[in-house]
Amino acid sequence: MSSKPIIVIVGATGGQGGSVVNTFLENGSYQVRGITRDVNSQNAKALAARGVEVVTADLNSQESLVEAFKGASIIFAVTDFFEPFMAQGPTIAAQVEKSQGINLATAASLTPTLKHYIWSTLPNVRQITNNKYSVPHFNGKNEVDDFILANAELKPKTTFLWIGWFANNFTFPLFKPSLLESSGKYVLVQPSGPETPISSIGDQKKNVGPYVLAIASKPEVSLPGKFVLAATEETTMGGLLKLWGKINGKETVFIQTDLETYDALFPAWGQEMGSMMDFWGEFKEKSWTREGTDIVTGNELGVKGEMVSVEAVLKAIDWNL
Repeated sequence: MSSKPIIVIVGATGGQGGSVVNTFLENGSYQVRGITRDVNSQNAKALAARGVEVVTADLNSQESLVEAFKGASIIFAVTDFFEPFMAQGPTIAAQVEKSQGINLATAASLTPTLKHYIWSTLPNVRQITNNKYSVPHFNGKNEVDDFILANAELKPKTTFLWIGWFANNFTFPLFKPSLLESSGKYVLVQPSGPETPISSIGDQKKNVGPYVLAIASKPEVSLPGKFVLAATEETTMGGLLKLWGKINGKETVFIQTDLETYDALFPAWGQEMGSMMDFWGEFKEKSWTREGTDIVTGNELGVKGEMVSVEAVLKAIDWNL
């Protein structure tokens, strides 16, 4: 049996979790245990072939998580809002995410070997805006934040990790420029203006892992109960559109509309993502803050490794124009 400390990674075959797996395998100082729903999937088998201890657990079962976390020194925890969102809508999805997040946190608090719990979450929109805005894929995570902060056992061991805008979001219909054939130009319709600030992680499949390793390596900076922003670059929605146009050699136009119209163009998704964009557009740099709390940055953590930029991600995509 390995004498290395164990890191348990939830969602090991996903984007965030997969990045953490890759970084910690490359680092070599930890025994990597990956949690997945299906240990017989091709992705899970590929992880096992690389030396990952692959185990199964159900985020709806606290007991299965307690078993999966046994012996862990570090746990990286993440939940998936959008799977239940697509099936059952935002209200149920937020409830599911809250329940799963509390299961994860409770199981972590019952792990006697645990030294560091790294929880992938997002800023508290309702708190920041005094309830003017509500974004369900933030809200469920925030309820879990409150649960952890009220847990005297787990709070001191927890780092709350905010991960910025994924560059590949630009491939989704809500954010992908569309050709207006009458003009030959590509149009991006958004509920907030082109000056809306975007704090981006760039390629989350590459860049999340180095942040998590830095958090684990510098507990004197990331603990107790600190909030970390993982963002590799700052831009705007208008800047992203101009960059996309430059990469593809296309003329672009930014069109701002209201949230109701945006939701009519992209039913359900428009309300969910449009509320986030309106929040960012109005509250700007305050969007990634927490009252009474200094947010830890990558510079303070000394994040190492070459980050994959938004531009690199957009250039690598076949836009099929």
